[in-house]
Amino acid sequence: MENLILTGFSGTGKSAVGKAAARLLGWEFVDTDELVVQRAGKSVEDIFAQDGEKTFRSLEREAIRQALAKQGAVIATGGGAFAQDDNRELMLRSGVVVCLEADAGVIVRRLFGASAEQEAEVRPLLAGNPAEREERVRALKAQRQAAYAKAQWTVHTDRLSVEEAAREVVRAWDVLRRKLPASAGPGRDGDLAAVVHSSAGVCPIYLGWGLLGSLGERCRAAGLTTTAYLFTDSRVGAYHAAQARAALEEAGIRVRVYTVPAGEASKSLEQAGRCYAWLAELRAERGHFVVALGGGVVGDLAGFVAATFARGLPFVQVPTSLAAMVDASIGGKTAVDLPAGKNLVGAFHQPRLVLADLQTLTTLPARELASGWAEALKHGLILDEGLVRTFEEDAQAIQRLEPAALSSALKRSAAIKADIVSQDERETLGVRTVLNYGHTLGHALEAATGYQRLLHGEAVAIGMHAAGLISRRMGLLSEEGLARQDRLLQRYGLPLDWPAGVDTEAVLSATQVDKKTAEGKLHWVLLEGIGRAVVREDVPPDLVRQVVRELAHTGA
Repeated sequence: MENLILTGFSGTGKSAVGKAAARLLGWEFVDTDELVVQRAGKSVEDIFAQDGEKTFRSLEREAIRQALAKQGAVIATGGGAFAQDDNRELMLRSGVVVCLEADAGVIVRRLFGASAEQEAEVRPLLAGNPAEREERVRALKAQRQAAYAKAQWTVHTDRLSVEEAAREVVRAWDVLRRKLPASAGPGRDGDLAAVVHSSAGVCPIYLGWGLLGSLGERCRAAGLTTTAYLFTDSRVGAYHAAQARAALEEAGIRVRVYTVPAGEASKSLEQAGRCYAWLAELRAERGHFVVALGGGVVGDLAGFVAATFARGLPFVQVPTSLAAMVDASIGGKTAVDLPAGKNLVGAFHQPRLVLADLQTLTTLPARELASGWAEALKHGLILDEGLVRTFEEDAQAIQRLEPAALSSALKRSAAIKADIVSQDERETLGVRTVLNYGHTLGHALEAATGYQRLLHGEAVAIGMHAAGLISRRMGLLSEEGLARQDRLLQRYGLPLDWPAGVDTEAVLSATQVDKKTAEGKLHWVLLEGIGRAVVREDVPPDLVRQVVRELAHTGA
């Protein structure tokens, strides 16, 4: 039996959550800060003040070794311990390491906002002007984030009670130590989920647990051996950029990193222009390549930049969001948004490879993870009733991110997308249009709300509900089929209800600039049954308006 080790910044709940997790497991709880205090005979604050940080780190190192010598213990470590290379290596060898995460504002409120007594227990590295505390927390967290990203699981504690967080920590142990199959590790033949065949050649799609460390060797195998320009965003980069960079450099590839602000607003011509300027300054050449590390926004932006700079650079997709893994990273669509609509300026540019590390999903907040299920479920709804059954029957294991169930379902979902793309590379034959199920109204909702109120998957889920209603009223889909779809969406935490206060006319107007419009006719993707999609251009505008108004009324 190995240990369950908690890391993370001060104030994320390591001690309280660790004690609760130990109770759930029936294990001993150990706090390394308490071991340091016992060894030194004085408080952590006094050690810093009288002896300095170097002495504290030395005492902490010995305390960690003492704690890790145990078997079957829940161990809470200091916020900076995991950032020390020797501590981190030992901790990763000695059990499951779970990082507790929280926003800087939440951390400050927890550390300093509860009581005068708590105020007196100022963490040594955060002492000073209270007005500057949140900024210092953000800065220190940023310094340590690359180390925290090497933990095997992440639990966001911002909105969780101590008991809820403890159950998530125990779940991480359960998944990683008791149910992780031997074949789930990186470098196995089973990591290949599908292959896209296009005019640009073949694009292998690798999907599995813990694959990020193999990025460099996969790139070299694809003939990419020179300089890599790694594009990421401020959120994803904090977790995963250091590991991605190290994997590339270990393979002898020179790396330059460019970080854009997180969020849909970065998918713009203005941001693309800044990326071009950066590449030009670094004298990027056509023999170099681009790596997109992040969700759909980063993949679309970096892919568009790769497609258009120097008339095209090779690029690699490394998706870290669920939606990007099964959808956005596959197929070569790249684009930026305009005020008039989403993805209106873009290019088809196939990646050389797609590498999706399922372990990165553990760092996603719950809402973002739920949003990602929309694209995975969509593939079953349009083309594979058997995949829908899998998502229904294995819902608990899949949503718990149990590697075997998760990998199996997502590989099937990704393979559906890859097969359609191989048949209709540039969306000219009509085959690929079915992938837009739920997106006509979904994109319109996003545009009408300024890309602020809904995550992409949430908007698509509402769009699928609307498309299902239209399908039912046109006599294509049975009442039970509609109910089955909606139950599945809700089971995976996706909304069906229209957001309150949305201008229905703005939504209807936004559908008119949809990319699926041809010769003035809007092509709707509808369902004839679960797993059977059809493209129709004869949907009465009055029916669309009726459904939109009904949904808007229920959301009012």
